[in-house]
Amino acid sequence: MSSKGEHQTVPLSVLLKRESESEKIEDPEILHGHASQSKKGEDFTLLKTECQRAMRRDDVATFSVFGLFDGHNGSAAAIYTKENLLNNVLNAIPADLNRDEWVAALPRAMVADFVKTDKDFQERAKTSGTTVTFVIIERWVVTVASVGDSRCIFESAEGDIYYLSADHRLECNQEERKRITASGGEVGQLNTGGGAQIGPLRCWPGGFCLSRSIGDMDVGEYIVPVPYVKQVKLSTAGGRLIISSDGVWDVLSAKVALDCCRGMPPDAAAAQIVKEAVQAKGLRDDTTCIVVDILPVEKPPPPLPPPKKAVKGKLKSMFRKKPSESSSHSDKEYMEPNMVEELFEEGSAMLSERFNTKYPVCNMFKLFTCAVCQLEMKPGEGISIHAGTSNSLKLRPWDGPFLCTSYQEKKEAMEGKRPSGNRHDSDID
Repeated sequence: MSSKGEHQTVPLSVLLKRESESEKIEDPEILHGHASQSKKGEDFTLLKTECQRAMRRDDVATFSVFGLFDGHNGSAAAIYTKENLLNNVLNAIPADLNRDEWVAALPRAMVADFVKTDKDFQERAKTSGTTVTFVIIERWVVTVASVGDSRCIFESAEGDIYYLSADHRLECNQEERKRITASGGEVGQLNTGGGAQIGPLRCWPGGFCLSRSIGDMDVGEYIVPVPYVKQVKLSTAGGRLIISSDGVWDVLSAKVALDCCRGMPPDAAAAQIVKEAVQAKGLRDDTTCIVVDILPVEKPPPPLPPPKKAVKGKLKSMFRKKPSESSSHSDKEYMEPNMVEELFEEGSAMLSERFNTKYPVCNMFKLFTCAVCQLEMKPGEGISIHAGTSNSLKLRPWDGPFLCTSYQEKKEAMEGKRPSGNRHDSDID
């Protein structure tokens, strides 16, 4: 989580007020469109609205899912991930949770889902890979999980721009370069002989430019599938979400992408963004865009106002952080209206940091099941995800969550604790 420490107690009066206000707020209207121009045929999208899940008391909740899968070295990984990612997420979340519990469980479930999908695909011994930007919208809460260099941005109705994904290119992510070298990998440009080096930074062995993806079994375990996850609660004024592959973001800034389609419906907006990107530098790569408008019900989509001027030399802090544990518990503090609130953000590649034991998430998952694949285990069979970590002083090795043997081996490989060559048992061209 963004803040550390003990769980913060919310006053009963605030909980009751939240519940009362929640009942009055209608679900948003979700309008979407997408467009693509293909160079290699390796970009795929998932567009699903009105997905349903069962809740307690025989109630049914709806949510929407949007995914962009930018494949490389073939399309197999992108297709497999598109077909299996959502089911793996849903299978990783306990049944019959209420809305708030389900939303709170999503970040951990997405991590488990990405890792499981990656391992399942690798067992097929195919060498392609894919970046993933995966978005779930539940009422006014947007949860984004991402690996690779596709990106997701959001512009509020007030004109503020929010960045909801991370760029895992080695060229621009110093933390990822440090992680790979600390795990035993090497980072450097392509050596053409005679000491000359060209091109972007790559991970060796393999020569891959990204530090995270799904698939890519031929480039070493240092390339991990653990996603960056950000979760925000929108104001009821809504706004516009843009999910695009690197074919767009290599050419257009977030501001330019938003400005070029302002006032257009989602289908036309997506087509315009792709058109602008291709016109700028030609069709060098698959170029795909998804536009999602999240709107108050029964209100026509008004043209978005011009974005606020950026502060020169600084990136404006646009999220309101959750109150710290030392904050007072006044109703005003909890009920501040008309703002985009950051609920969760975490980008660590370490599973022991992603599967934490904090309330309320720890109470939602069964203790003696694998935290990734949900395999049921007898007490003593599982291996604590905290075993051998620096958290041993706070979290004992016999505390959960637990991993089955198969996923413990994968965890160790991703952290450089066993040779990555163990991954390559099959012959690879």
